[in-house]
Amino acid sequence: MARLAALIVGIFALAAGAMGAGAQERQYVTIGTGGLTGVYYPAGGAICALTRKTREAHNIRCSVESTGGSIFNLNALRQGELQLGVAQSDWQYHAYKGTSQFTAAGPMENLRSVFSLHPEPFTVLARADAGISSFEDLKGKRVNIGNPGSGQRATMEVLMKAYGWELGDFLLASELVSTEQSMALCDNKVDAIVFAVGHPSGSIQEATTTCETRLINVNGPKVEKLIAENSFYAPATIPGGLYQGNPDDVQTFGVAATLVSTAEVDADVVYHLTSSVFENFGDFRKLHPAFQALTKEGMARHALTAPLHEGAARYFKEAGLIE
Repeated sequence: MARLAALIVGIFALAAGAMGAGAQERQYVTIGTGGLTGVYYPAGGAICALTRKTREAHNIRCSVESTGGSIFNLNALRQGELQLGVAQSDWQYHAYKGTSQFTAAGPMENLRSVFSLHPEPFTVLARADAGISSFEDLKGKRVNIGNPGSGQRATMEVLMKAYGWELGDFLLASELVSTEQSMALCDNKVDAIVFAVGHPSGSIQEATTTCETRLINVNGPKVEKLIAENSFYAPATIPGGLYQGNPDDVQTFGVAATLVSTAEVDADVVYHLTSSVFENFGDFRKLHPAFQALTKEGMARHALTAPLHEGAARYFKEAGLIE
């Protein structure tokens, strides 16, 4: 009996030890994204879906949080409230350097790039009856400039500065989040909305199919000067026919969405998350129309304005994507 009791105790001890080891190995990561109708949220969801697909190899639990957008995510990373976040490449640059919106907080030297995502043209959508045919026509109109903490709001403020505008130059400058702005446009509460977003966008589709709207060109000398002075900006085109009532190409400028983290996040976690996406790249590209033009090489090399995370760099070198 004593031997049997000792054997039973031993079995339970081994089981408890195995459970303890598994619990220690399990790691949880949360990706900060954006509004539910933008592309950041499904982008985070796609990354987590592929990480779950390969979970037996790494035991990482990945979840997605809808947030206020780029600025919010970068601040949350700085404060250790998120492990990863999606952010525009320009705000990734400013956070790392401690410039623009991040001057007071100072350089975020522990910010790390993981990989880039879809291009994000700066998008202006106006009511067809608002008398808006160019970006300059927004002056004196009711415009949703975006919620504080979002990339769209911060980029709009950069454009306003380039044009010498202040909030008082608009008849109304509303601060609705991205999920509310399309309905506000079609309810005639605003004349135009601005968005830095990958296309096709659910929010833009919602507006263009609900009421008569027009995508507006954002180009000209002031925009060309912004592009020339900032390496993270580039000319961009929103293809014609992508949205109802908008058959022509629209010329604008844009940035790229990027996945970022911090140096404190475990390198193995970032390695496995990156591997999960890149080893299932065909599946990833199918998870949203905005991903269809992505390439592995571009995601590993372009629009990464902070140093590569150790875990991402390790995978990219193994895969021959960087030297």
